[in-house]
Amino acid sequence: MAARRAGGGAPGRSGHILESFTRRVAESGYDGTNFSDIAAELGISKGTIVHHYGTKDRLLAALHESYMRRRLAEAYLIVNRLSSPPEQLAGMLFAFVLYQEHDRDATVAFQREIARLADHETMSEGVRLRGEYLGLVRDILRKGTESGQFREGDPNLQSLLMMGSAQWAWTWFDPSGPHTAEEVGASLVDMVLGGLLTRPGTASGLADLDGAVLKIVRSCLADAAAPGEAPSTPAP
Repeated sequence: MAARRAGGGAPGRSGHILESFTRRVAESGYDGTNFSDIAAELGISKGTIVHHYGTKDRLLAALHESYMRRRLAEAYLIVNRLSSPPEQLAGMLFAFVLYQEHDRDATVAFQREIARLADHETMSEGVRLRGEYLGLVRDILRKGTESGQFREGDPNLQSLLMMGSAQWAWTWFDPSGPHTAEEVGASLVDMVLGGLLTRPGTASGLADLDGAVLKIVRSCLADAAAPGEAPSTPAP
């Protein structure tokens, strides 16, 4: 299997190791991934992998952290560029599904091994980053309720229900299947916002495949991937 490397440089660089590991976890799961196969693919020794990451758990932790940092960078751009809580939540919901195509290997690897990314000491930073992401969604829900745009509800429960609906998409979403990620995202936006909004009739506009929300989300994903982009905190 040929390595898919991002950028040049020696194959032993940590980024190449993490990329190979991520792809293999997406394809075969954590238990089906080993240092020997990664070393053979990259033409390096297992000792080089150990030098960069130490253990397989630490490599999974690196996958966890790098994935969540990318998602947070995109999320903050979405929140900064969309003005109202309904638009911001619609943007986040679109992004939840677009990840199945955008950064797919890392998304599948992350989602299929979510149960391992809980209480292990090496995963603590990734857990913190996930909490920050979830907190951002909950803050949008609270602001929408306070402004009268969302119905009253428990933002903690609501956020878990939304995240859970996207968490298992890797098990059924097929990028070459009958529905695009944008179409699935639009259905999720329409379903969630249709239930949350005090004026549910406006949900269809937020879910519009040709609308401003999806266009902005696409630009946020592209810009967050560009060097020097992506603020780590929302604008005041």
